[in-house]
Amino acid sequence: MAMAHDFPPDLLTAQEELHQVTGTLTALLKGLPWSVEPHPGFSDPDTWRPRKRPATDGWPEKDHAEVQRLRDRQRKLTITVVTHPFWATLEGPDRVTARMQLKHAHDAAPAT
Repeated sequence: MAMAHDFPPDLLTAQEELHQVTGTLTALLKGLPWSVEPHPGFSDPDTWRPRKRPATDGWPEKDHAEVQRLRDRQRKLTITVVTHPFWATLEGPDRVTARMQLKHAHDAAPAT
């Protein structure tokens, strides 16, 4: 049976924010055009896996800036989580198990 870990509050907070930022970024990217820059589109029907993309004006500047802001925050939070001193208290399989549990710690939060 997997051991439950008592994660430090700052580590839990960073992981939760990382989860939220990643979700926000994913949703934003799904709504943006396929090309960052304006592109006339293309059709490639004669390949083993035909592809077609419509013409696009590219990403609006405000969305481009928001994607960059979210990616920067995601990178900083990832560094915070991965390099947290808590991980030095665990070894081998215990560290791996704890990292997996941390990723889902927000799922098991008690209802208030």
